[in-house]
Amino acid sequence: MLRVVYLNCHRAPRGNDVERVLVAWPTLADVPAALARAGMHVEVVQAAPRAAWLQRDGVTYRFAPGGPLRLAEAVAARCPDVVHHQSFRFPVHARALHRRLPRVPILLQDHGGSPPAGWRRLLAAWGTRHVAAVAFTAREQACAYVQRDVLRPDTPVFEVLESSSHFMPQDQAVAGAATGLAGDPCLLWIGRLDANKDPLAVLAAFRRARRQLSDPHLWMCYTAAPLLSTVRRWLASEPELVNRVHLLGAVPHQRIEQLCSAADFLVSGSHDEGSGYALLEALACGTTPLVTDIPSFRRITGGGKVGALVPPGDAVQMARAMVEWSSRDRVSLRQQARSHFDRALSFRVVAAELRAAYESILAAR
Repeated sequence: MLRVVYLNCHRAPRGNDVERVLVAWPTLADVPAALARAGMHVEVVQAAPRAAWLQRDGVTYRFAPGGPLRLAEAVAARCPDVVHHQSFRFPVHARALHRRLPRVPILLQDHGGSPPAGWRRLLAAWGTRHVAAVAFTAREQACAYVQRDVLRPDTPVFEVLESSSHFMPQDQAVAGAATGLAGDPCLLWIGRLDANKDPLAVLAAFRRARRQLSDPHLWMCYTAAPLLSTVRRWLASEPELVNRVHLLGAVPHQRIEQLCSAADFLVSGSHDEGSGYALLEALACGTTPLVTDIPSFRRITGGGKVGALVPPGDAVQMARAMVEWSSRDRVSLRQQARSHFDRALSFRVVAAELRAAYESILAAR
């Protein structure tokens, strides 16, 4: 049985027990559990203020205090065949791990963000020099790391989703009644209101599309919102839209499943994303995406097999997508979105992608 250590060096919050951390960081529970269901022996080593231990869903979780050397020792004690190391943000840990286990291949997985610059770039290049391979949501995301000499040009790159979703489609009418979402079409935004997410481009698209649509409504869920005042000023200047754009703010994560099930389309204006959790959750609920044509979204939608991909910042193309896709049979669209999720994005698929990566780097050892 393939022995995998799933290593997360991002320190768990002080005072939280293992169960609370797994709730706060669901990927830390969901992906290892998927690997275990796929027949692998999986242990999670998690950086933490104090030692703790838990076994759940066929996975052993070990919370380990200390710095890079002590974490490397904790990993080595598990006698892994492969180490799955999370994030480029911990190059010293990656180097310590290689020194402690020079014959054990390390798969380093990206979790978003830009390649480091300055002295951090040099440190990252030093720390990742001996990793066996890297994983990104989309292969082309590795190009920037190669161009900045963080990664060797010959470093193997695997396309692996960061996670998936347990969401299931709900009856749209029931979900709409429960959430209050309505509209023809009913458009949903899930994401921060910041420059990268570009809510103003989506709002400009909605304004252009509005007169060609029957009764459109845009519902916006967000947490951090540095552009909230700008968005409100924009809406105040658009009297025709003030009752059609609904600023919901932050909502509990468990309510997102109902919101996605109630909506016809998920809209996003992102210019850059490491992955796309909201997109994955929407597809799990059968919600058709109208999103930007960036590497991670292109990968998640199968190159546009479901929904529309439009250039970032292009309100004209986004408006066109809103109008065109609203004219299609939405029952069929919902079935296609969920079928694509089952076929290409489920936890079963994530585990299969990771197993293929593990076996490949073991074979090349």
